[in-house]
Amino acid sequence: MNLAQLLDQLKADERFGRQVTCWEVIPPVAGRYADFPGGLDSRLSGVLRSRGIERLYRHQAESFELAAAGRSFVVPTPTASGKTLCYNLPVLNTILNEPQARALYLFPTKALAQDQMHEVHDMVTALGVDIKTFTFDGDTPETARRAIRSSGHIVVTNPDMLHQGILPHHTLWVKLFENLKYVVVDEVHQYRGVFGSHVANVIRRLRRVAAFYGADPQFICCSATIANPAELAARITGRDVAAISENGAPRGEKHFIFYNPPVVNHELGIRQSVIKTTRRLAERFMGAGAQLIVFARSRMRVELLLTYLEKAGRRVGIKSGEVRGYRGGYLPGERRAIENGLRDGTVATVVSTNALELGIDIGRLDVCIMAGYAGTVASTWQQAGRAGRRQNLSAVVLVASSSPADQYIINNPDYFFGRSPEHATLDPDNLVIQMSHLKCAAFELPFLAGEEYGGHPVNEILEYLTEMKVLHHSGDRYHWMADTYPAEDVSLRSAAPDNVVIIDRTVPGGRIIGEMDLFSAQEMLHDDAIYIHGAQQYHVDKLDWDRREAHVKSVAVDYYTDAQRKSELKTLTADIERPFGVGQLAVGEVGLIAKVTVFKKIKLGTHENVGAGRVHLPEMEMHTTSFWWELPDDLLSVMAAEGHDLGDALKGLAHLLGRVAPVFIMADMSDLHSTAMVRSPFTGLPTLYLYDAFPGGVGFARRIYEQFGEICGAAREHLRRCPCGHGCPSCVGAAADSGNTARGGASWLLARVGQAVGEA
Repeated sequence: MNLAQLLDQLKADERFGRQVTCWEVIPPVAGRYADFPGGLDSRLSGVLRSRGIERLYRHQAESFELAAAGRSFVVPTPTASGKTLCYNLPVLNTILNEPQARALYLFPTKALAQDQMHEVHDMVTALGVDIKTFTFDGDTPETARRAIRSSGHIVVTNPDMLHQGILPHHTLWVKLFENLKYVVVDEVHQYRGVFGSHVANVIRRLRRVAAFYGADPQFICCSATIANPAELAARITGRDVAAISENGAPRGEKHFIFYNPPVVNHELGIRQSVIKTTRRLAERFMGAGAQLIVFARSRMRVELLLTYLEKAGRRVGIKSGEVRGYRGGYLPGERRAIENGLRDGTVATVVSTNALELGIDIGRLDVCIMAGYAGTVASTWQQAGRAGRRQNLSAVVLVASSSPADQYIINNPDYFFGRSPEHATLDPDNLVIQMSHLKCAAFELPFLAGEEYGGHPVNEILEYLTEMKVLHHSGDRYHWMADTYPAEDVSLRSAAPDNVVIIDRTVPGGRIIGEMDLFSAQEMLHDDAIYIHGAQQYHVDKLDWDRREAHVKSVAVDYYTDAQRKSELKTLTADIERPFGVGQLAVGEVGLIAKVTVFKKIKLGTHENVGAGRVHLPEMEMHTTSFWWELPDDLLSVMAAEGHDLGDALKGLAHLLGRVAPVFIMADMSDLHSTAMVRSPFTGLPTLYLYDAFPGGVGFARRIYEQFGEICGAAREHLRRCPCGHGCPSCVGAAADSGNTARGGASWLLARVGQAVGEA
């Protein structure tokens, strides 16, 4: 049986069809081509022709022309659309004609950097010219680093290495910075939230150092399809950026199937296990001889599925070595072998975390199965793009979990298949993040009085750092004077510089397995908490708050812990406001005073409360950015007259919006917190808050303010489709808390919003 026959069989299978919410057949598209641009060096066109490429895709030709015109640009096209040539052609063309020219390639992961380095190296080898291409990361031997600094025409690295290993030592990289013509930023949609805000500041520092050496590089960015690629690329690079809208690459017919496992617990809205469902579906495709990739959300799920599918493969004649796993923690050589096996067909099935979502070349695959929604539409399309890379028939199956985000996507295919609705958000001017990078920038080069950073004056911050004895103000310059090396203390993955280190004491001598910001650590790493890391459970033996260490041991228990945080929210300033149907919307600064006091033990599967404990930790205060919705004063009596409780309705709606909003703003649910007050102490009105979970905020609240009508419409539709009938964790929260009043009241509020803004 081949893939086409299996798809026909699935269409005829009534049991399978009952769980399919959408079966979209995406028709094949012919390629759209353009002749080689006139300015393309004949040596490059010769190499392309030797590879059977007689013409470029239109977006590749447009990229070359924009680069030749001195423009910075972003290419937002899907996986396998030939984006590599969009930057390799202009970069190599320039170096062929200007041998002193240099380029810096930035990739979000080391694996992707290695893969793309081989791609450009192959082209250079085919050209037969001396264009030196090197990867510079934490694995680069010390003996090779001097040669890379002095003679590398193309340096391939990642933002973390640029931040800590290149910019602070720019005097060793004079050749690179004096002649820097291009900076390539790949997978730019990955740079959002806290990480994106940090990377934007690293780029500011890069441009500042380059300017010191007389260079002003162009930026070439590549992205998955999102709603605001030019805006995102401009905020990251600080340059005006053109967006190339047309994708000229051909594609084969693709069947995209949304599969919602059956409900097994109607009270709690819990569906059949994603792992079991994925295993069953994968077995059918393996039996049809399809080359298959399965994406799972955690390392533990990867290993579970790998165990199941190795056994399933043996039943249909696939050897265990042809079914492989792929995730962080595997040795680089092992991962390269798996990638090669996928390309040459010796690996029939691979189970991966999102490590293979990015553009690593793994050849042509027939089928992609996703065990749970990838978190964003962009990432889901990236994963789906792993199937059908060479115009062949392919299939993609998205298997939903019980989570609100999964259920919203699986039941709203128009949202997914329509125009890209997601806006990537970041805030490079977040004060906490910006101050960290100003320290790094001052270490790299003294600041001149009145000098702008990121287009804004920063004298006040420089004066503050002078008062703190971090900088020394002499004449018209601010000099770094501390003994410490600032970049080492700044992680690009967290907003606040202070973190709790998690140490696994199961291993003799202990080993660090992760880190967490202080605010989250109080909820997840308090004494006697069950901390879950990569699906492995750990008991927190001790949270040493003063030393910022959590000591944990591996356990296997049938419960998890849920800490209760008492929070006091105070509105500090309202920056922008506008009326909105029922009430008024605003964005501004809030102060959050929070203290974790107790925790509950919740039994896995049934969600019963099986115990509790006290937490003894200090009160914490955080300033962040919040969106809020003020509702009319008479709402309490109006809702009571119609049989609804305002308090339960707001609580349920806060839960629902806190889980639907991240779908629109490309945030994880942990990036956003929600709460509601029947009577806010600041306005005296019923108010619902959605605020950034990071000090200073990173732009999520402002994006919610701009898209709130759309988010409310999505929440209303999700609530209407939820099968629980009276409230569950997939919509307004646990039903046991408030019976039907949370769901009924939230539905009533959302209906009023729809009527007021003309949506209903």
